Amino acid sequence: MTASLPPDVQAVFDRFITTELTTVNRAGQPITWPVTPYYRPAAPCIDVTTGLGYPKKADDARANPLVALLFSDPTGSGVTDPPMVLVQGSAEVDDRDLEANRRRYAAESLEKLPGLRKLEPPEALKRFLSWYYTRIYIHIRPERVYIWRSPDAEPELFDTHMEEVRSGHSEEPARFHADPEGGRTAWHPRLNELGTTYPTAALSIVCPDGFPFAVRVKVRAHEADRQVRIDDPPAGAPLQPGLACLTAHSHDPSFGTMQNFQVRGDLVLRDNIWALIPHKLVGGLEAPPSRLALIRANAGKAVRFRRTAKRELARRG
Repeated sequence: MTASLPPDVQAVFDRFITTELTTVNRAGQPITWPVTPYYRPAAPCIDVTTGLGYPKKADDARANPLVALLFSDPTGSGVTDPPMVLVQGSAEVDDRDLEANRRRYAAESLEKLPGLRKLEPPEALKRFLSWYYTRIYIHIRPERVYIWRSPDAEPELFDTHMEEVRSGHSEEPARFHADPEGGRTAWHPRLNELGTTYPTAALSIVCPDGFPFAVRVKVRAHEADRQVRIDDPPAGAPLQPGLACLTAHSHDPSFGTMQNFQVRGDLVLRDNIWALIPHKLVGGLEAPPSRLALIRANAGKAVRFRRTAKRELARRG
């Protein structure tokens, strides 16, 4: 359906260097991470990847192919005043030929992200980093596309089941929704970056029809109340109490540096204000400005990811 979308929306898919991918785990928890999209105008799918050493995105997408891509951060894209775009689609996990995937990723990642060149290790060292360079691709076929040209206006909705629905609301039947989990909150010091270092973040939920839904929202951390407040959500966002994920990330225009983390918890409505009650903070792979800082930030993760990659290769025979 992408060929029928407005040209500026196709440009967003093509030129954005990050998109927020949301998968849903078996408990109904949405999980959102920034990834790089690979798309050619009019192509049937938008592709993203994950490393063999951290395959959870692919594992969740294989178990539940209903996923979402939010295009909300234009940094480095060169696109002026782009709309915010949400894609809900069906995922197909591609790990049939890991060597072909590795070659494809080596070529297209440097084409799209030239800033990665300065982070590239020598070829002799890459074999120790196969947990990263061996890739699993996820092909996402759009089924619904929401377009916000203004956060105060209802989104346009393009749907494979209908021409175009101006209301911005889906009429798909209800499938499943995870209610708030409850229990004790968990406050991590990095949460205080929400509203300061990160004025906005990507908020994801799961709609009753089973598709994840994500929007970029203004956020404010309130440690005293043990909650992160959500300010002025975009028009048409179907927020409802339940399991949610809030993902903060940033990168420089050349993608030479990047930072990210996510917090999972309960989305609740209190005194007519939406808030996330945090239960778990998870940090991702990060690229600080210096190579030494890069090693320090990811050394522990690299050991764990290398073990995972060995298990994944052994499982594949």
